[in-house]
Amino acid sequence: MTTTPARATSRPRTPAPPPPGGAPVRTSYARLPQLAGRAFLPVAFLARLPFSMLTIGTLLLVSSTTSSVALGGLASAATALGTALGGPTQGALADRVGQRRVLLVCVPVATVAVLALVLSASAPGATAAVLLAAAATGASAPQVGPLARVRWLRLAADEPRTVEAAMSYESTADEVSFVLGPALVGVLASAGSPQVAVLAAAGGIAVFGAAFALHPTARATTPHGHGPHAATSGAADGGTAALVRREAVVLVGMLAMGLLFGGTQAALTALTRDAGVPGSAGLVYAVMGVGSAITALSVVALPRRWGLRSRWNTFAAGLLVGTAGLVLAAAGGSLTAVVVAVAATGLFVGPVMVTVFTVAGERAPAGRTASAMTLVASANVVGVAIGASGGGALADTVSTTSAFALPVVAAVLLVVTGVSLTSRPQGERRTGDDERERVV
Repeated sequence: MTTTPARATSRPRTPAPPPPGGAPVRTSYARLPQLAGRAFLPVAFLARLPFSMLTIGTLLLVSSTTSSVALGGLASAATALGTALGGPTQGALADRVGQRRVLLVCVPVATVAVLALVLSASAPGATAAVLLAAAATGASAPQVGPLARVRWLRLAADEPRTVEAAMSYESTADEVSFVLGPALVGVLASAGSPQVAVLAAAGGIAVFGAAFALHPTARATTPHGHGPHAATSGAADGGTAALVRREAVVLVGMLAMGLLFGGTQAALTALTRDAGVPGSAGLVYAVMGVGSAITALSVVALPRRWGLRSRWNTFAAGLLVGTAGLVLAAAGGSLTAVVVAVAATGLFVGPVMVTVFTVAGERAPAGRTASAMTLVASANVVGVAIGASGGGALADTVSTTSAFALPVVAAVLLVVTGVSLTSRPQGERRTGDDERERVV
């Protein structure tokens, strides 16, 4: 079984930690660059930006070069499917051999896959090659967000308040990147072409992905021992099937979050199209990301006696109220009311994401944290794909208002999973767990 490496070899030397559990918010966030080094925050953010550019970039690239929106949608779905399969694979390998080795393979493979996508999209009749390149791109794209969370969990293992700050920051970074990434694609595609936008994403993977892989914090995730020892780390707790069972509630919860994201995107696209302003769908959706980012950063200020299960239920209930208001606003036909409802819903998105990832980390068995985090992130990707396709189908075949019912269903599912959440499954306990906060 793998164990957390000694601190002297896993991170830069740092000042003495603040009193556990009682650090003020500002101190908690100030600890992040102390633990990881000042360069880590910008490097990790820039390294995840290309990932947020790839889905919409692939859609625009293939649609424009082949004059087929349907093929563009298939290519985008292939990218999502590749991510859903490749993400957990990256996590499992990172648990066995460390993140650096995995990332130094994924970065060049992903860069080549994106270049292959650009070339195949320009070739007439190369549908199979386009879909294959899109799937390879999604599968090999570095899982920066989940792997960064694993680094924080290792670096701040005995500082619960710092872990909360790190999870809050990571959720905010994800939100900002998924607002900024598509916007950057739009700017580059308008100023140049979709090819320019996708090639920029490839360049970002090559440069910032490599920087993330080579950053000293990667040493914190390197298992003790050599190959044979590392190779048995996944078998000790029953393998992937056991991990899925252990994280089942979290996976369903994150699938519901993806369903909410994808359904909202599709519904807003249909609504703005009906309102005669189709280009504003992204801007309206960005309103959700702004509120989500702000409240995600605020989670660290919540009292630690407020357990994760209670937080999950409270924030999920807030999402249910917000999405119900979104349906009413859409039914009223007022775009302004919809924007207000989107903003209100977004206030609960960030806290839910922070809570879900924190619970995932709490429930992950020793030596399987990267597997758990990438598995949870992949559940979100699958949910987004289901939500986007389902919401689009509802909007086209029933009505635009009916498409807004999908986020409500997602919020209900989140409430149900929150109610069913229990303490972390009994079994192997990680070093320092006795001092860590339990789920309930």
